[in-house]
Amino acid sequence: MRIVVALGGNALLRRGERVSADAQRNNIRLAALQLSKAAAGGSLVIVHGNGPQVGLLASQGMTVPEPQRFPLDVLDAETEGMIGYMIELELGNRLPGHRACATLLTMVEVSPTDPAFAQPDKPIGAAFTEADAALAKRDKGWAMALDGTAYRRVVASPKPVRILEIQAVRWLLAHGAIVICAGGGGIPVVAEQNRSYRGVEAVIDKDRTAALIARELEADLLVIATDVAGVFLDWGKPSARPIRSVNPDSLERLGFAAGSMAPKVEAACDFARRTGHRAVIGALVDIEQMIAGTAGTSIRCGDAELSVGDMLTTPRQQIDRTFAPGE
Repeated sequence: MRIVVALGGNALLRRGERVSADAQRNNIRLAALQLSKAAAGGSLVIVHGNGPQVGLLASQGMTVPEPQRFPLDVLDAETEGMIGYMIELELGNRLPGHRACATLLTMVEVSPTDPAFAQPDKPIGAAFTEADAALAKRDKGWAMALDGTAYRRVVASPKPVRILEIQAVRWLLAHGAIVICAGGGGIPVVAEQNRSYRGVEAVIDKDRTAALIARELEADLLVIATDVAGVFLDWGKPSARPIRSVNPDSLERLGFAAGSMAPKVEAACDFARRTGHRAVIGALVDIEQMIAGTAGTSIRCGDAELSVGDMLTTPRQQIDRTFAPGE
């Protein structure tokens, strides 16, 4: 079985947690335990977020003169290597000695005419007060947007068009390796007229990239692992109920906020439609059950319009959904 896992922000940093190596190691150690279970049944590809990390590096870069600052595509590459190393280390500690694990820096082509460049909406980095956000906008030229109760920097999030290293991923999988690739959605590049590429200032949504990789690899299953037990009806209300299974058309008709579950639903539905295979959205701690089809929200063409579970009743079920896309 070939599985692609899109690893959400809870595997790296929890909301409000300081961006530090120790915090990330502790969280990734827990994630690696679950990912090792996903790897046991066949081939595995892992795509992860990088929102807090790339935002921190961008903020640190503002303390040096402008000619010395690195653009976002370079920071994307830095965080892809850093986070990939941590996942590879902790996952490798839990795998049989014969199982190889490799982190692959991955460029992802985007269109230079993508409307996202004119309407940045991807939150990255730390939270700001309204006053500090106004200063960042004035002094640094950043676009800022309200994210929950605080402000964060927002950047362009163009759709992925092509995975440049997809052949390398296929080669690694063919030789039995677990592949960590396209971290943070990949390093965004655009094609020039002379068939060369150049990096651009953007962050690609990792769920969209994971869905594209899963299609290219003809994966059997796309797992979008985050910090909630699945997709819910009436979230935040006493009547909240988890969706157990649903077809793509029915799920998309429900509508979801752009800054919360929408990118995950979009990616899952796109994969299910294009491949006929199953996608599932749910909590990382339930990854074994998600693969088995007994946890999370399963999305597949041909499924019933909507299969809904019971209303939430226990504290364990009241999982905080607050996360930023791309984390």
